[in-house]
Amino acid sequence: MTVRRKGVPDAVTALGVPVAACAVTVLGLTAWTAAGRAGSPAELRVSEARVFLTYAGREDTSATFRIRNTGRSGDRLVAVRSPRARHVMLSRHTHTASGAGRMETAGSLALPARTTVAMSATSTNVMLTAPDAGSWRAGDTVPFELRFAHSPPVRVTAKVVRPGS
Repeated sequence: MTVRRKGVPDAVTALGVPVAACAVTVLGLTAWTAAGRAGSPAELRVSEARVFLTYAGREDTSATFRIRNTGRSGDRLVAVRSPRARHVMLSRHTHTASGAGRMETAGSLALPARTTVAMSATSTNVMLTAPDAGSWRAGDTVPFELRFAHSPPVRVTAKVVRPGS
């Protein structure tokens, strides 16, 4: 019986493939970083925070925000909270097949890199329930905390305004 010993070419191949794969990976990550794509988080600013005044004895209303992402990475608004509201949820205005409008819960709101997303009553907004009917007056303020998938929470104060203003 003849015993065959592995030669140098087999050892080079056995070591060369993983070393080459690592080198390609390091080069790819270096190029990605040099292009400014690594370590560039979303940069979020929230403005134009408004809560619409409730009317006709109702407790439910909506709040809107303008969110600007000046960063190179996208993020998502995933939750909104307020200590001055009984119930708060991110919602989206949609249309049924017959054309009727309705509100539905929105799991999140995409905030692409280098864009501004303006919420409105006819798109994505925040539905909330006032502590009591008539408890808010025009000019009052309501604090909110906006939570994102990747960025730290942002605290903002919304002004209570009449609808349409």
